[in-house]
Amino acid sequence: MVFRFPETRDVSPTAESDYKTRRRFLTSLGMGTAGAMATVATVRHWRRPPITPQPRIENFTRNYTFPVDRPLTQQDAVLRFNNFYEFAADKRSVVQRSRGFCLDPYTLVIDGLVKRPLVLGLEDLQAMQLEERVYRFRCVEAWAMTVPWVGIPLASILARAEPTERAKYVAFESFLDVAQAPRQANLSFPWPYREGLQIEEAMNPLAFVALGLYGRFLQPQNGAPLRIVLPWKYGFKGPKSVVKMTLSATRPPSFWHTLQPLEYGFTANVDPAVPHPRWSQAQEIEIGGWGQRRPTLKFNGYGEWVAHLYPRS
Repeated sequence: MVFRFPETRDVSPTAESDYKTRRRFLTSLGMGTAGAMATVATVRHWRRPPITPQPRIENFTRNYTFPVDRPLTQQDAVLRFNNFYEFAADKRSVVQRSRGFCLDPYTLVIDGLVKRPLVLGLEDLQAMQLEERVYRFRCVEAWAMTVPWVGIPLASILARAEPTERAKYVAFESFLDVAQAPRQANLSFPWPYREGLQIEEAMNPLAFVALGLYGRFLQPQNGAPLRIVLPWKYGFKGPKSVVKMTLSATRPPSFWHTLQPLEYGFTANVDPAVPHPRWSQAQEIEIGGWGQRRPTLKFNGYGEWVAHLYPRS
């Protein structure tokens, strides 16, 4: 089945303890138990705090270059099932705890090994040529979604800064604001959230800067106002609420790799043949699919566009 774009409509609907919370969730997934599938599949039956719709994105084109063979995930599930550790260690409470989060005025800094350092306001980004892309999304926790993102190719933003020949990596840095995200006061975590890519990965046509989803601007719990989307990698490689991109000659640190390097690799490509140390990656559970399992695809099905970047894999 080829995806179809739905009509846009309103939506109404580490500290040790944090590691244990994540482990309890993944153990409940059981990576094989019926209770796990029920936990994921019934996300829409949790108590639901209301979500105020974000403004519509008025002008964007639809890019059909990267087709998917599965239906879109229900919008409400995408808005309510989120990892965002700045606000909560569980997925259920992120909507409530991030309510009211806003970076205003927002600026995106692009610096480091570039010829033209940039400081872009949100209005500058929104004025660029926006496009909608439907991507598969795969979490390292072995669940998956299919999401219509609206945004800008990462390569087109980086090109404006003119990376130098010495630039080998791109580092991403998320916001740091303890007043809005009190969990960032926990110094056992290396805040702010950071991630990184090789420059070839960042310039790949798949790499995307999302400003919205389902035809509206991003909600706080989904990484407003700007997040990185890398559909061939596990979701933790795509940081939310990004405020800075720095090009460098050396590999930058990354949040989860710093905390657990054996469990969260720097490259983190989706690969069914490489298990997580505590569970298999051979299958995935579709969020909103009532526990439906399917085989995991190498590179999440995007090998045609990215396999050449990893000749030894």
